[in-house]
Amino acid sequence: MGSLGAVGGSLQYPLARRDESVLDDYHGRQSVTEKLKFVVRLEDPDAQEVKEFVEKQVDLTDSVLRTCDTREKLRETITKLFDHPRFDAPFRRGDNYFYFHNTGLQAQNVLYVQDSLDGKAEVLLDPNGLSEDGTVSLSTCSVSEDAKYLAYGLSSSGSDWVTIKVMRVEDKRVETDTLSWVKFSGISWTHDSKGFFYCRYPAPKEDEKLDAGTETNSNLNHELYYHFLGTDQSQDILCWKDPDNPKHMFGADVTDDGKYVLLYISESCEEVNKVYHCDITSLPGGLEGFRGGKDLLPFIKLVDNFDARYHAIANDDTLFTFMTNKDAPKYKLVQVDLKEPSTWTVVLEEAEKDVLESACAVNGNQILVSYLSDVKYVLQIRDLKTGSFLHNLPIDIGSVLDISARRQDSTFFIGFTSFLTPGIIYQCNLEAGVPEMKIFREIVVPGFDRTEFCIDQRGDSTAFRQFQPLLHNRLWLLERFIKLDELVVLSLEINDLLSDVSGLCDLPPGVFFSPNINIWFVFFPSKDGTKIPMFIVARKNIPLDGSHPCLLYGYGGFNISITPSFSISRIVLSRHLGAVFCIANIRGGGEYGQEWHKAGSLAKKQNCFDDFISAAEYLVSAGYTQPRKLCIEGGSNGGLLVGACINQRPDLFGCALAHVGVMDILRFHKFTIGHAWTSDYGCSEKEEEFHWQIKYSPLHNVRRPWEQRPDLPCQYPATMILTADHDDRVVPLHSLKLLATMQYVLCTSVEKSPQTNPIIGRIECKAGHGAGRPTQKMIDEAADRYSFMAKMLGASWIE
Repeated sequence: MGSLGAVGGSLQYPLARRDESVLDDYHGRQSVTEKLKFVVRLEDPDAQEVKEFVEKQVDLTDSVLRTCDTREKLRETITKLFDHPRFDAPFRRGDNYFYFHNTGLQAQNVLYVQDSLDGKAEVLLDPNGLSEDGTVSLSTCSVSEDAKYLAYGLSSSGSDWVTIKVMRVEDKRVETDTLSWVKFSGISWTHDSKGFFYCRYPAPKEDEKLDAGTETNSNLNHELYYHFLGTDQSQDILCWKDPDNPKHMFGADVTDDGKYVLLYISESCEEVNKVYHCDITSLPGGLEGFRGGKDLLPFIKLVDNFDARYHAIANDDTLFTFMTNKDAPKYKLVQVDLKEPSTWTVVLEEAEKDVLESACAVNGNQILVSYLSDVKYVLQIRDLKTGSFLHNLPIDIGSVLDISARRQDSTFFIGFTSFLTPGIIYQCNLEAGVPEMKIFREIVVPGFDRTEFCIDQRGDSTAFRQFQPLLHNRLWLLERFIKLDELVVLSLEINDLLSDVSGLCDLPPGVFFSPNINIWFVFFPSKDGTKIPMFIVARKNIPLDGSHPCLLYGYGGFNISITPSFSISRIVLSRHLGAVFCIANIRGGGEYGQEWHKAGSLAKKQNCFDDFISAAEYLVSAGYTQPRKLCIEGGSNGGLLVGACINQRPDLFGCALAHVGVMDILRFHKFTIGHAWTSDYGCSEKEEEFHWQIKYSPLHNVRRPWEQRPDLPCQYPATMILTADHDDRVVPLHSLKLLATMQYVLCTSVEKSPQTNPIIGRIECKAGHGAGRPTQKMIDEAADRYSFMAKMLGASWIE
């Protein structure tokens, strides 16, 4: 395991001032923060002592990274592989097609326009010319129905704050329209192209002096506006607000027929919302009639409680089709007539096992539905009116990144990726009745050979149900099962996926079988016996002798599913560091619907950590790695996951990479949009929920492991805590406070501390929570964190 000796001697950790006047009281338990009095002052990003603390941490981390001998090799290799053309699926508006493209190392993707799929493409908007360092990004955009105008949102330094601008498509002229203080908002045009709906927050009082994205105040009083082209923002129509519920958030969509605007209201990240509607074609005087007035739009309440999530898929006048989890944790499709709002009819029943991920209307009266089946995507065409099955769309095992479709079009596009597939855009034509699928574009990475790698998945026979759509219902011949403890191992060659039968592995445990590219499926038991799925990716023919560096990634929150995707950095780790890469699909995510999510949230949040720890234990027991060779990684909620797990099992890991994590679970709701996360974490102001949180909050559970288990001396793994100065989603104070706490409790407060593994922080400038980060910053961060990992795990470079 890496140590301070490995990086050139003892590290001198910066000291944060301890403030004896700061004491939080949580339901009579003042002692909770007694030892952490100094860290509260790290909540003010403008305080001089915080700035000095950050500068010293940056210097410390730089001194460590300079000793990591794989750093420049990683940067060079990742840069070389990153330098390949990338495309997103095209979308159609009017008679034009639009798509995003990056030639390879451009800081930001560029928006192109063409008059046909075969027509000459022209640059419509290139964000790379908006800043010298590439830190101004295009965060959202929307083309008017007639394709005359492009409304686009720009973000600076990765902040969630957005400024909306408008461009005329024909001559690429940028109009004078400028809309500020936009956040958590889409852009939805009315079909007359006179303007669009968007959401914003009231401008901060310190508007002129504020470095947007560095503030920590709570985001309250979201408002819905309509903007008329060519007018000042001050003249926008205030369409909806709710000062009695300042934490509510809004979203608006104009229906495909242009008749209605739907208002979605949410109060947190929970999968529930209200739905109101307004017929904008029947307004006396139209939307113009509300200019200069104080009246809000006359929305009619269709769903006025927070008991389920509803999202409109299509409408024929007053008859609407919605996707909902009402009495259906894996989602279903329902219909309702606005004239009879109390009568709802099921169109597509909830599936028994698979989760309905999305649905969109195509080709008139058909719908393209996407299911998640054991963390694999299944695509089907169904009838919009009856929900009846029409066709399967064959895709490989991987992830559907994007679906670009409209009801009026018979042709649509599917963006696909997998661990070993950089990207494929499929074009599907339904005009002939039977789907005609072909590859429209394929992303190729020069120098990457997928046959070098294996995707290792193990599980019981039920896991094979997800392959049936790909095999067109061909029968599987299962000759025999191999039992590894509670697991049943099956191996099949990827080339057999479209053959008549699958190949089977009958080698004994510990022997890695990979005649080509193998696909295995893992279900390992968690602490309470629940079977948890996990992907494992490695080079071919590695012996299962525990000698390999291993990177285990997890998330487990907010109903978000982590599915297979291509990563240049992880490919480089496998090829040049001999690393095994794994994704554990732990509870708290959305992989198996709402029940899976709820099993890892609120009072059951500990299940997430138990699942992740069990994943690590499985990887060790199966011979993939050993504790000193195992690194865990996660971001945001996954950063919390990493922080909690190193507190609970410091002996199980050799290294930890915690990105932009929610580390102070007792105070997260006080900053920016943190109040929306109480649906997953609870709130410390409620005594019952406080008692859930105090048991796992990373900041409040840092303890010296050598004192907890004197009979089994150990220390925390080498840890890198990553954050960014403009992260206004999970503000940097979370990472700074945990960094200060770990360094103090484990190192500076102990004479001759047994903690020799380094505890460092990587603090990025002009960057946020992750979105909009320029290519070079992504490459640099990957080189830094993975060279640190390599140093700490003792991994050597392989040519």
